[in-house]
Formats: sequence, structure tokens, C-alpha cells
Amino acid sequence: MKDSEFLRTDKVPMTKQEVRAVVLDRLELKEARRFVDIGAGTGSVAIEVALRVPQLEVTAVERKAEAVDIMLENMQQLKCQQIKLIRDEAPCELEGELDAVFIGGTGGNLEEIIQWALEKMVVGGRLVMTFILHDNLNQALTCLKSCPVEQLDCVQILASSMTSLGNSYYFKPNNPTFIVSCIKGN
Repeated sequence: MKDSEFLRTDKVPMTKQEVRAVVLDRLELKEARRFVDIGAGTGSVAIEVALRVPQLEVTAVERKAEAVDIMLENMQQLKCQQIKLIRDEAPCELEGELDAVFIGGTGGNLEEIIQWALEKMVVGGRLVMTFILHDNLNQALTCLKSCPVEQLDCVQILASSMTSLGNSYYFKPNNPTFIVSCIKGN
């Protein structure tokens, strides 16, 4: 999905199109039953997942009221009402086991959220996280060293979009983004 399909505000972050493509690939949701998007922001990941994999049970967790509002507007505009949106701070109460978790925002609770996500996931479940800050990346990688995970991987993406400037064009860069992925082991 194109970024332009989503309503946005300056105060609510959005996972950009190029990053979402890699995130969705790493989540491998084809056989999944339950997916959770933590720190959902505008809802771009949860909504794209729900539209691409309609049989999937999708839950989004977001703590900020303005983000919940814009996500609800995006769900309505994109005719994607099947997402269960929880206004709460993760980790939060969730019933049942999860097949995949995406962490896009943490509100400063990164290690707690990683531990919670892995506890809620089935063995073989996929955890994918994105970061623009090196400190958060390092914190996640350090935390994962002591967790039962396999196939730990990280890729950095730097995408620039062609933008007009006068009679010509230039490439306006997005923030470099780190994408961490792993599988829950035994």
C-alpha cells in the first residue's frame, strides 16, 4: 500500500511503505492465525496486514489517544473494520497465543514488551521490530541475547523518495530504519 493512502498527523508516527514491505516479508503471515501490532501509530502495519491476510485475527495496541483516533479514521477510510484496536500500554492483557508480533513503538518499555511478546507467542512464532534510534536497537539486541530466539537478523533500510524541486527532482531521505526479526525457539 502506498503511504498516501493513510491519513497522517505530525504527532503520530507511521511505518513507511518500503519498511512495511520488509516487515511483512519477515513476519511470514501466510500460515499465521493471530497477529499483534504493538505501538500501532497510524495503523499502517495492522491495516495492511489485515487487508492482505483477511483470515488473520489482527489486534493493534496503541496507548496515545491521538494515534487511536487517526488509526480509527484510517480503518474506516480503508474499509478495514476487522482489526481489534486496544487503547492501552503494552504489555497489556491479551488472551491466547500469538503467531506473530510486530513492535513499532514501545513507550519506553522495550524489554518488557519483548519478554511479554515472546511469552505470548507459540514456538516458531515470529517477532519483528523496527527502530530509528541506535540506543533502542542495541537495547533490543542485548535483550534478545538472553531470550529463547533463533534466526536473529537485522537489516538497515534507507529509502529516499523522488521529490520535485523547482524544474527538477531530488531524493528526499526517510529516517534510516533498523528491522530486527527472529523466531521464538524452545
